Amino acid sequence: MKKLLGAVFLMAIFITMVAFTSSKPEPYHTIEGTWELQSFYQFDGEHITDTLPTSEGYRQVKMYYNGKVMWSRTTKKYVKDADGNNVKGRFGYGTYKLMDTFLIENIEYGDIGMMTNLDTLRTFKFELWLEDDKYSQITIDEEGNRTFSENYIRID
Repeated sequence: MKKLLGAVFLMAIFITMVAFTSSKPEPYHTIEGTWELQSFYQFDGEHITDTLPTSEGYRQVKMYYNGKVMWSRTTKKYVKDADGNNVKGRFGYGTYKLMDTFLIENIEYGDIGMMTNLDTLRTFKFELWLEDDKYSQITIDEEGNRTFSENYIRID
């Protein structure tokens, strides 16, 4: 009995020591989560030349999870959709993948304005600047120059 108690005691000490001395994993940058648009950058092809905040009443939120992306946007003022209807919001849904420093979104479904636009363009490729609590998706022109970006902060 003493040997069994001694073995259990030694095992408990060993487990406690391992738990206290084990290194914690490094934080992992992930795009999974919920993000809100905060501002836009304009570029001269390479460098940021201007930062523009979102306008009052404008809100855009994106959610990334398990390879799926969903976004919605509302505005303070009505805008015309593809059918000429007054709307205050837009939305879209699809898939995403990360490749090195790029974010690729493939939009499968959205509001009527988005669906009309999808007739010509479904896949969006952005340069990605990703940190723990913020990211920027940067539009690149045909020559590979940065043109503008949407800048988000994590809200979940």
